[in-house]
Amino acid sequence: MQIGEVAERTGLSLRTIRHYEEVGLVVPQSRTQGGFRLYTQLDVDRLNLVKRMKPLGLALENMRDLLAVLDPTPDEPEPDDATGRLAELTGIAERRCDELRSQLRHTEELAGMLRSRLRLTRREHERDPV
Repeated sequence: MQIGEVAERTGLSLRTIRHYEEVGLVVPQSRTQGGFRLYTQLDVDRLNLVKRMKPLGLALENMRDLLAVLDPTPDEPEPDDATGRLAELTGIAERRCDELRSQLRHTEELAGMLRSRLRLTRREHERDPV
C-alpha cells in the first residue's frame, strides 16, 4: 500500500510517516518503479506501535531499542540485553502512565470546578435577569 493509505489507516500525517522513515523507525519494504513508497501490513503495525510510544516521550534511540525488542527485523535483530532493556522501558512507560493519570485527575478536578461555577452563574442569572 502507498503512503496515503498508510496515513489513513494509522491516523499519522504523511510528514510524520516520512520522518519516521528518515530516522529509521519504520522503513517501507519497497518502492515502485516511480519511487513511491510501498508499505506492508507489518509496516502499518510497526507505525501503530511507534504511535503508541509517542506519548511516553521516549528519545528516538529508546524508541529504536523498544522496537528492536518488541518487533525485531532482519536489519535490526533483538538486542542481547533485550530483557534488561524491556524492563527499563517498562519502568519508563509505567512512570509516564502515572504522570498522565495525575494530569487527568487535576484536569477532571478543574473541569468539575468550572461546571460548578457555571451552574452557580446560571442560577444567579436566572434569579436576577438583567
